[in-house]
Amino acid sequence: MDNVSAPGGLTPEQVIAARQEYGPNVLPEPKKPSLLVLLLRQFTGFLVVILIIAAVIAFALGEVVDALAITLVVILNGVLGFVQDWRAETALESLREMLSPQALVIRDGAEVIIPAEEIVPQDLIILNAGDRIPADGKLLARADIEVDESVLTGESMPVSRGPGDLVHAGTSVVLGRAEAIVMQTGTRTEFGQIATLTGDVGTRQTHLQVLLGRLAKRLGLAALTIAAGVLGLGLLMGRAPIEMFMTGLSLAVAIVPEGLPAVVTITLALGAAAMVRQKALARRLQAVETLGAASVICSDKTGTMTENKMTATRIWTPGADYDVTGVGYDPAGHIERDGHRIRAADDPTLERLLNIGQICTHASLRRDGSEWVTTGAPTEAALVTLALKGWSPAPERNAVVAEVPFSSDRKRMSVLARKAGRFMQYTKGAPEQILEICTSTDEGPLTEGEQVRIKSAYEAMAADGLRVIALAYREQERDVIEEQDMVFAGLVGLIDPPRDEVRNAIRQARSAGIRIIMITGDSPITARAIADSLDLPNRLVLTGPELDGLSDDVLDEALRGDVLFARTKPAHKMRIVASLQAQDQIVAMTGDGVNDAPALKQADIGVAMGIRGTDVARDASDLVLLDDNFATIVRAIGEGRRQFSNLRKFVRYLLSSNAGEVVALTVNIMIGGPLIFLPTQILWMNLVTDGVTAVALGLERAEPDEMKHKPRPKSASILNARGFLTIATLGIYTGAASLWIFLSLQHVSVELARTTAFTAMVIFEKMSVFAFRSLHLPCWKIGWFSNPLLLVALVAMLGAQALAVYWTPLRTLLRTVPLGWSELQMIFWFTIPLIIVPELVKTVLHLRRSKVAA
Repeated sequence: MDNVSAPGGLTPEQVIAARQEYGPNVLPEPKKPSLLVLLLRQFTGFLVVILIIAAVIAFALGEVVDALAITLVVILNGVLGFVQDWRAETALESLREMLSPQALVIRDGAEVIIPAEEIVPQDLIILNAGDRIPADGKLLARADIEVDESVLTGESMPVSRGPGDLVHAGTSVVLGRAEAIVMQTGTRTEFGQIATLTGDVGTRQTHLQVLLGRLAKRLGLAALTIAAGVLGLGLLMGRAPIEMFMTGLSLAVAIVPEGLPAVVTITLALGAAAMVRQKALARRLQAVETLGAASVICSDKTGTMTENKMTATRIWTPGADYDVTGVGYDPAGHIERDGHRIRAADDPTLERLLNIGQICTHASLRRDGSEWVTTGAPTEAALVTLALKGWSPAPERNAVVAEVPFSSDRKRMSVLARKAGRFMQYTKGAPEQILEICTSTDEGPLTEGEQVRIKSAYEAMAADGLRVIALAYREQERDVIEEQDMVFAGLVGLIDPPRDEVRNAIRQARSAGIRIIMITGDSPITARAIADSLDLPNRLVLTGPELDGLSDDVLDEALRGDVLFARTKPAHKMRIVASLQAQDQIVAMTGDGVNDAPALKQADIGVAMGIRGTDVARDASDLVLLDDNFATIVRAIGEGRRQFSNLRKFVRYLLSSNAGEVVALTVNIMIGGPLIFLPTQILWMNLVTDGVTAVALGLERAEPDEMKHKPRPKSASILNARGFLTIATLGIYTGAASLWIFLSLQHVSVELARTTAFTAMVIFEKMSVFAFRSLHLPCWKIGWFSNPLLLVALVAMLGAQALAVYWTPLRTLLRTVPLGWSELQMIFWFTIPLIIVPELVKTVLHLRRSKVAA
C-alpha cells in the first residue's frame, strides 16, 4: 500500500471507494451458537441419548406413563443446561466496555470525529494522549509519542514512537500528539491477525466432559448389553416377548443413572452461581471443575500478577537513599530515610527532586470517589504520586513557560518554570542522557568518581527490575531552555508492583501441588524481579528468541523445572501450552490482552480478565475473572476441586443405589419370579428420590484438606477400584435385602411384596447417603449437620415415599398398596447396618491415619 495521502486527508469519494474495497474497521464477531443450537446440544450426551431411546421403546410398547416420565427427565436436563449456557453468553456480552469508540481524522481538509469503524486505509488520523489507536498506521513527520502496547505485546512500559514508526490498533497513546496515515484496518491489523489466530484454534472438550462422556458410554453399553442378555435369556425360557421387553427396559433404566445428567447439570450450575458471587464467571458449566483439575497455571504478568500501575519504590541521591511505601497512584504511602518517615520540608534535597517530578510532567492526579484517577504517562503519574507522598508543595499554577518535549532520540524532557521571581529549568529522563548534561550534584562537582557512583546506583536498581528515571535542575537567567551545566538531583526507581494478594495465592496454589509459570512480554530482569517478589521459583529464565532456538525435547525438559518466560509472543505461548499438554498436564492459562487469546483457547481452561481484558481474550476464555484478581483463580480451583469431589460422591451414591436395583432385578429374573420393581417405580427411585438427594449431596462443603492434595492425574477417572468396590458392596447388600423382603412377603400378595421391597430400596438409598458425604472421613468428623440441605432433602424424600405408598393418586401411578407396621419394622432392621457399618469403617481408618501422621 502506498504511504501517501493528501495533506487535507481523503475526500468523500475516496472514503466511499476505500470502504467498498476494505470494508468496515471492525473485527469479525466470533460465531455464536443460536438459541436453537444451544438447546439442541443439551440432548447429545450418551446417557441422554439412551434415555431418549428408552422413552421411544416404552411408548411403542404402550407404557405411556413410563415414556412420559423419562421424557420429562430429558427435558428438565436440557432446559437446565440451556439456561446456564444462555446466561453465561449474556453475562459475557454485558462485560463489553468498548462501545462505539471514536476517532479524530482529517478529511476533506477538516478535522472530524467519526466512529472508529468508519476509518479506512489512507485516512489521516490525529492521535492525542489518552487515545486508543483505532487502526494500524505509520507516524508522519514531527511525530513523537509514547505508546502503551501492553495489550498487544505484554510489555508493561510505554515505548517511544517517532516519524516513520508503525503504531497498532488496540494500543494507547500515553504521551504526545501525532498524525498518522492508516495502513491497515479490521482483520488486516496486527490486532486482527491475532484474533484470527485465536479463531483458528479448535475448541477443546473440558476434562470433565471427557470423563463424563467415558463414564456415560460405559454405563450405556453395560445397560444395553445386560438388558439384551436378559431379554434373550427370557425368550429362550419361553417368557412372553412383551413381558421380557419391559423387563429389559426395567434393567436398562435401573443400570443407567437417569438422574446423573440432571444432577451434574444442577450441581455445576449451582457451583457456577456461587463462583459469580466470588467474582468468577464460568462461560461453560464444566469450566470451574476443569480448573480444579489444573496442574499448571500459565499466567501473564502485566495486569494479572501486577497492578498495571507504575509505582516509585526507591529514591537515590548523592547524599542519601530513600524507600517509598504504597502501591499504585494512591498517595497514602510515605517516604522513609534510615527507617524514619520524612517529608519534603525536612529535606531540601528530597524536596527539590520531588518538585522536579511534579513540574516536569504532563500527568495529573485527582480523586474520583474512593479511587485515584490519573492522566498522562504511567511513569509521570508515578512521579506526581511520589511528590504527594512526600508532602511536596504543589507547584504554582501555569508555572511552566517553555518545554522541550521528550523524544526517542534525546530520551529526556525539559521544562522552564517560574519560581519565586526567577526561572528554574527542570529535566528528567534516562540516566545516561541526564548525566551527559550535568556538571555537578548537590554535594559538589560531578567528578569521574561521582559518575561511577551514580552509574553503580542506577545499575543496582535496574538489576532489581526497576525502571530508573534521573532528574536534574539549574537556575536560568533567561527564559530559554539550555540542556547543559545542570545539577544532578537523583534517581527514582519505579516498577509495576505485584498485587498484594498474588503472593498468598501462589503459595496456596503451590501447597495444592499446582505449578505457576509466568509468561510475559517484559524483559527478563523485570520478570525475574517480579517473580522473586512473589516467591515464585525461577531457576531458569527463557526469552522468546531463546525459545525459538529450542527443540521440542529441550523445551519439554525445561518445562519440568522452575522456569519463567520473558519477551514472548503469542506463538510462544501456544507452544508452551501445547508442550505442557503433551506431558499430560491440565493447563490453565490466564491473561487479559489480545496477545493472550490464542493460548487461552489452546489451554484446557482459559481464564480471562473481565475488567482489563479485551473482548478477544474474553471470547477465547472458559472462565472470566470479574475482578481481575489472581486470588480469585485459587478460590475457583478450590471450588473446582470441591465440585469434582462431590461429583465422585454422588456418582458413587447413584450407582450404588442402581446396583442394588440391578442385583434384585437380575436375581429375581434368574429364579423365575415376577418383576420386583416396575419401570415407573425404578424411575421414581432413580429420578425423584435419588436425584434430589444427590443434588443435596453435591452441595457438601469442601473438606478441610481439599487444597492440600496434589492435582489428580489426567488419567484419573470418576470411578476408581475403591469406588467400584464400594458400589458392589452396597449394591449386593441392598439388592439382597430387598429381594429377601420381596420373597418373604410374596406369599401374602405380589403387590404387597413389591411395595415393601420398593419402599425398602428407597429407604436403603436414602440412609446410605451418609456413607458418601465424605469418601474418607466419618460424619462425626465433618459434622452430622454441616449440610442442612441434605437433611431437608432426606426428610422430604422420605415424605414423598410415604405419599407414594399412602396417597391414592401416587399409588395408582406407581401401583403400590399401603404398608403395615410389620413391613416397616422389617425395613428398619435392614436399614441400621447401612448407617453404622460405614461410620465404623471410616472411623477406624481415620484414627489409623491420624496415628501414622502423628
